[in-house]
Amino acid sequence: MGWFYLALAIVFEVMGTTSMKLSEGFSRLWPSVLLFVFYGLSFTSLTFALKKIDLSVAYAVWSGVGTALIVVIGVWLFRESLSAVKLAGIALVILGVVLLNLTAPAK
Repeated sequence: MGWFYLALAIVFEVMGTTSMKLSEGFSRLWPSVLLFVFYGLSFTSLTFALKKIDLSVAYAVWSGVGTALIVVIGVWLFRESLSAVKLAGIALVILGVVLLNLTAPAK
């Protein structure tokens, strides 16, 4: 169940970060409200995930996968540029998450 909650936390974090961009510096009401709702749900889900998953692993997966997904959304939805350096950075983040998961004790 811990990994389910962690997946939910990632989805809500990505939705919150996307809402942050859409809020245009808190100048748009609904994206601004949703930003807080989604981050609240994300932290709540992450808290439940931490009952079963080590903090170091959960936080690395949460932030790493969330960062990689935000890059994809930025390129796809907001037409941000994608360079070789950005791709290498994402690959290193994913590699780090994989290595942390390989060294984490099974629960």
